Amino acid sequence: MAVGCSNKAQEVTQTDQLVASEEASTVQETDQDKESAEGRPVIRLAGSDTGIPNPFRHHTRGPGMSKMQILYDSLLESGADDYVPWLAKSWRIDESGLTYSFDLVNNAVWHDGEPLTVEDVIFTFDYYREHTPVLNNLIVNGTYIVESVEKTGDWTFDVKVNTHDNTYLSRLGGARILPKHIWQSVEDPIAYEAEDAAVGSGPYKMTYYDAVKGEYRYEAFDEYWGLKPAVEAIEWVPVSDSVLAFENEEIDLINIAPDLLARYSSDAKYTIQNLPSYHSYRLMMNMDAVDALKSVEVRKALAYGINRKSLIDKIARGAAEISSMGYVPSTSSWYNPNIEAYDYDMAKSKRLLEGKKLSFKLLTGNAPAEVKLAELIRIDLEAIGVEVTIESVESKTRDQAVKKGNYELLLINSGGMGGDPDYLRSIYGNASSNTAALNAATLKGYYNEEVSRLATAQATVKSGAERKEMIFEMQKLIAEDVPMIMLYSNDDNFVYRQEYYDGWFARFDHSKLDHNKLSYVVRE
Repeated sequence: MAVGCSNKAQEVTQTDQLVASEEASTVQETDQDKESAEGRPVIRLAGSDTGIPNPFRHHTRGPGMSKMQILYDSLLESGADDYVPWLAKSWRIDESGLTYSFDLVNNAVWHDGEPLTVEDVIFTFDYYREHTPVLNNLIVNGTYIVESVEKTGDWTFDVKVNTHDNTYLSRLGGARILPKHIWQSVEDPIAYEAEDAAVGSGPYKMTYYDAVKGEYRYEAFDEYWGLKPAVEAIEWVPVSDSVLAFENEEIDLINIAPDLLARYSSDAKYTIQNLPSYHSYRLMMNMDAVDALKSVEVRKALAYGINRKSLIDKIARGAAEISSMGYVPSTSSWYNPNIEAYDYDMAKSKRLLEGKKLSFKLLTGNAPAEVKLAELIRIDLEAIGVEVTIESVESKTRDQAVKKGNYELLLINSGGMGGDPDYLRSIYGNASSNTAALNAATLKGYYNEEVSRLATAQATVKSGAERKEMIFEMQKLIAEDVPMIMLYSNDDNFVYRQEYYDGWFARFDHSKLDHNKLSYVVRE
């Protein structure tokens, strides 16, 4: 059974009552062994509430998105190097680039036992036209990209799109397919909290969810059509100290700071995976709210005035990389190294400010590392004559401020920087038609006509070499404009006990091992 739950502790919904009647009071209190009769382990992870894990109710950040994706299948999934077949076992694109033909697997079923058919796929694309999911990749430049979906056989269908676009295969392939028999009668998916609100077709089904405690339990769906579940269950439980919980074997995976690696590197029972992160701390500047930030000289002065190398030394213990002001990370094949680096230069900052006395409010989350980072930025900027007042708030409040534009300066660590660099279009291309999620860090008040033109052109050009030239030029122009100050990107340092479970897997476009659906299936 899949369940939903209100975010307010004092409210009792229908689904809360279902939890109370059919489950133990919490995940941690269930009498589950750490290994099933079939020898499959139970994986426990540090967690918190990230919403009802369906395409309309999960939180925007990675943990919420990944919980949803484990439950809901798509036509394609992200593999180690590229997209791989999933519900679609094969596909073809016609010469015009306007028709995508897919062959659907013929043995998939929903968690409630109903068969998954082409009608579900057609329904899904039609439903998303009217009801926008959280991960909204089917709208580009304000337009829904799917013109029509036509059944061409018992297990085949064509999707016609509005234009040729280099990213449309991944957009269509990544859409999470909905069960028509459930959602066809749902007029408001945002408000839907019935017993079947998280019924998908994925390798696991949700059997427990407590929004107040932030606990989830997923159990293996043994009728799964595809790669078989590798574990008996996945549980997310709140912990106050993840390192202590890991060492007490209360959770099975941690992502730690580099100065803690020595605790595990000399012990053979642990495996450490060091991965480049597709996240970056960035200082966002609200040009809509603050006139002074409309000046490129002021934005450049702030960029030169922050000692990013010192931030890495003091916050990340040296285990991080200064981020490119052109946004694309240096680990990407699309990275342009020949752009302004904005090395720390206090004298240049002061010259650019021309004696202006400026003051800003800086909003940050309340995590200790973020507060310390904000304080170091404040000290740097005050050294060039810019007064900064820090306000720290709970992270969800800060995240909402990003979307609503309720800030002057804002410090955030956001991802979405892996894979195809078309993310530049959603962030910098045209602020008026930006449909990106939070992890794209929506800009306020920035528009460059040439960047917007290149953002559109790179998506439709058919020459790979020409497209790369456009992506390189975009990075150069973005770096010259400094619409937000890219600070640094931490490395990811994952630790786990390989004897207990060794299936952790990194996607080509996302480094978080616990966020990846393929970490929890038996890969061939």
